Amino acid sequence: MATVLSVSGSPSVSSRTQRLLRHLDDRLLAQGHDVIALDVRTVPAEALLGADFRHPAIVEAADLFARADGVVVATPVYKASYSGVLKALLDLLPQYALAGKTVLPLATGGSTAHVLAIDYALRPVLSSMGAAHIVQGWFTLDRDITVRHDGSLAVAAQADESLARVVDQFSAALGRSPALAAAG
Repeated sequence: MATVLSVSGSPSVSSRTQRLLRHLDDRLLAQGHDVIALDVRTVPAEALLGADFRHPAIVEAADLFARADGVVVATPVYKASYSGVLKALLDLLPQYALAGKTVLPLATGGSTAHVLAIDYALRPVLSSMGAAHIVQGWFTLDRDITVRHDGSLAVAAQADESLARVVDQFSAALGRSPALAAAG
């Protein structure tokens, strides 16, 4: 199956976005994909803010993108756009880091007023990076994501069903990707 890079663009240690993404990673793993998690908040700030393309963490991140067949990019929405820490990382990757890849954009936020952030802020950047196929993304309201006292995640039923659908569409699109078809 495919190798999927699962990128959390949240700067927060206690991020709902990151927890939701790891929940979706489990679905991809169950479908037979290899999933590699990348939490952008763990990339050293001096590398991101100093635009240090040669920093080992940036080189490693670029390598992870290069090795992936598909990429899931999840971000909280701040000021009607994706997170600054995600932007900082994307700016340091090669121009066509997503060339030939299938990409699933996901976002979380406090209001439906931010739903269009995927299509008007994130999707154009992913497209400019050469993504072969950007599947339908999904926006999840913060109120639909609950972190229990034990740290486990609960997702509202309707949101969970919608997320399962877009993850399954992404998984199916991975199976049709030119790189995987050539390898198989």
